[in-house]
Amino acid sequence: MRGGSPSLLRRGFALLSFSLWATAVCLCAPVQAQDYFNPALLDLDNPSQQKTDLSLYEKGPGQAPGRYQVTILINNQKVATREVDFKLQTGAQGQTTLQPCFSEQDLHSLGIKTRNYPGLMAHGQCADLQAIPSASATFRVSHQQLRMTLPQVALGHTPRGYIDPREYDEGITAGLLNYSATASQNDARLPNEQNSSSQYVNLRPGFNVGAWRIRNYSTWNRDKTGSHVQQNFSSVYTYARRDLVALKSDFTVGQSSSPADVFDSVPYTGMQINSDSDMLPDSEKGYAPAIRGAAHSNAQVVVRQNGYIIYQNKVAPGPFEITDLYPTGSSGDLQVTVQETDGSEQHFVVPYASVPVLQREKHLRYSLTAGRYRSYNHNVDKTPFTQGSAIYGLPRGFTLYGGTQQSRRYRSLAIGTGKNIGDLGAFSLDVTRAKALLKQRKTSKGNAWRVRYSKDFPATGTNFSLAGYRYNSKGFYTMEDTLESWTRSDEENTPQQRRARTEATIDQTLGDGWGFVTLSLVKERYWSQSQSMTSLNLSYNNSWHGITYSLSYSKNQNTANDEENASTHDNQFALSLSVPLDRWMHNTWATWNLNNSKDGTTQTVGLNGTALEDNNLSWNLQQGFSTTGSGSNSSMNADYKATYGEISGGLSEDKHQRTLNLGLQGGVIAHADGVTFTQPLGETVVLVKAPGAYGTHITNQTGVKTDFRGYTAVPFVTAWRHNTIALDTETLPDDADVPQAARIVTPTRGAVVRATFTTHTGRRVLMTLTRNGKPLPFGATVTTDDREGEFIVGNDGQTYLSGLSRRGTLTLSWGQQAGEQCVAHYELADEPDKSTITSAAARCR
Repeated sequence: MRGGSPSLLRRGFALLSFSLWATAVCLCAPVQAQDYFNPALLDLDNPSQQKTDLSLYEKGPGQAPGRYQVTILINNQKVATREVDFKLQTGAQGQTTLQPCFSEQDLHSLGIKTRNYPGLMAHGQCADLQAIPSASATFRVSHQQLRMTLPQVALGHTPRGYIDPREYDEGITAGLLNYSATASQNDARLPNEQNSSSQYVNLRPGFNVGAWRIRNYSTWNRDKTGSHVQQNFSSVYTYARRDLVALKSDFTVGQSSSPADVFDSVPYTGMQINSDSDMLPDSEKGYAPAIRGAAHSNAQVVVRQNGYIIYQNKVAPGPFEITDLYPTGSSGDLQVTVQETDGSEQHFVVPYASVPVLQREKHLRYSLTAGRYRSYNHNVDKTPFTQGSAIYGLPRGFTLYGGTQQSRRYRSLAIGTGKNIGDLGAFSLDVTRAKALLKQRKTSKGNAWRVRYSKDFPATGTNFSLAGYRYNSKGFYTMEDTLESWTRSDEENTPQQRRARTEATIDQTLGDGWGFVTLSLVKERYWSQSQSMTSLNLSYNNSWHGITYSLSYSKNQNTANDEENASTHDNQFALSLSVPLDRWMHNTWATWNLNNSKDGTTQTVGLNGTALEDNNLSWNLQQGFSTTGSGSNSSMNADYKATYGEISGGLSEDKHQRTLNLGLQGGVIAHADGVTFTQPLGETVVLVKAPGAYGTHITNQTGVKTDFRGYTAVPFVTAWRHNTIALDTETLPDDADVPQAARIVTPTRGAVVRATFTTHTGRRVLMTLTRNGKPLPFGATVTTDDREGEFIVGNDGQTYLSGLSRRGTLTLSWGQQAGEQCVAHYELADEPDKSTITSAAARCR
């Protein structure tokens, strides 16, 4: 140690003494002593330096009192995540701990029987947990957990996943617009063919005020072939809806569709009150099907529901999958048309229906609808009708349900039961008796029997998400059949009578390494004709060392929307292979597809991948060879997810035509602070407000980052559940900082919830603070002008500060006495580089 400074010798001696003391404590287990940190170890170089009150960290909880976001666990069961105020409390033996400051209502929301303990609020605004025998609360700072232990007798029945309705956020007043537009230009390459073009626009405007959600869904499409132009504008629905939280229901007025759990869904213009099972906790409790198919050429896919076009876009040759359908607010099978470049069409049907209607014991689910019948056919007779249904959970796993439909031209009554049969799944069985008054005063009576089944078999990897069979007697008509019949001319026959319908959606996992099989089936037979409608899709998927492959078969018979374009029979086989090329090209795959049908065989080879930092650019190149009428074909496509929306485009050609297609989709939110452009919005969204934090990414959201004002939107969040919205702090501007980078929101359905982040925009400074020529004591707290930033003084009076303006005031405190506090004024020199940390000094007075 020769030549060492006295300061270093003193520090070494102090550390040695501390080590010997710690060793002695460890070896002498029977001896009880408190851990003690000697503050003098920090002041060896400055013996006269003032001492900071560190008792909070020496003997206390190690955390300052305040408001913290914590996960609350009661008897080791998670019950909530919320912000809680913590205050210092001294126990009977003198130990200091942080205890939660709960109101009586707070405890009641956590499932505690507060009425049984009148002494809870006897000592002020914070409940005294000691009023409950054997109750305790421990704040685990490092895990941000509040662990509460309570006797079982003090707890009511709180379902797992329960969220206190007081946490629901109705959101802000805002205007919304979701838009999607596609356009294609087809240049004919053969002498006898004409140029053509098509445009499709999908608009979903809305307005939120309080609990009300006003929504519209409109589409416009235009097709031009040569000089012939055909265009159409349709308003799919317009309605106003609000939640009735106390009833766990929602109320809708306007245009919508009735639920399809007891009766077939009926579109209406009127009003409806309907149970919303999503308000229930996860332990007590939407859906849009995926569309899969295969195209021979650069085809256009059109999806209709109840006669409305709800989706239209171009696809490349080979298998395709559509998983981004907007919710339409209604049920009804999806009619899919694949329009090839040579003019041929494929038609198939995707079932869109609900699963068995089981309810937990004593749970009631209901729906009441009153209005006029609404149809895509605007000439339909808008007959007033009412519909009611109820589903109630009985003991022993049974469910009883039923309902009625009434109008001057149609009456029906339904009753049924469902049963949970344990390991074998769940089923429902019901019968409907109906009396229909058809055109020309023809009265018809009949019955319909239906059985549905659903089950997930984890042991075998089988999932029956929907399996059902329905049989109608010859005189049975649905309400929709009956009311639609009044639009027909006298020469036309009565509505087509469905005799039987079979439907199934099944997923089957074949075990480790063997892949999985999916099946989708719709089959209908009719009384009035011998032909039946069949739409069957069967596929097998697997992977091996990153190589994915699939084999599919589809059978489509009489699946067109009208008899003129009916496809009599078509079988298709498809094989696809995808090989990763990461060894040579990052995030790139090579693909090969084979598609065989009655029209011939098509093969395509291609490359596809993602690019850019967030992988928000997707691209695809393909070359195809076909024995069908389209011949060889090629295409290139790209899709870019940006902050303000999503844009796509592509070029393709075959022997019939050369096609350019473009697509644009996104969302707009108009709110009190201005207008924010976003990616396409879901049903429920979060508006992020972080002023000054421009260009900051949102965690786990591809391409979502704040705009030049610090605003953006998280386009998809879950209603009635806790959602964590977090800023990626590594992408913050150099001159910005946030004290808390995550927020938890609990939106109601359709809400626009604001998540506000406090942003400190300014300089980053390493400041040396002195008082009377001596450094401020270690551990002193520094508070900035806005009172939102709190920092700790380190050794030699130095502290790191962020978000400082060029000049300002700092408030320092190292104890409770008046002489243990002071104020420092500072002024910073100009610094052109915002990323650097400025060194500065200030005197505290």
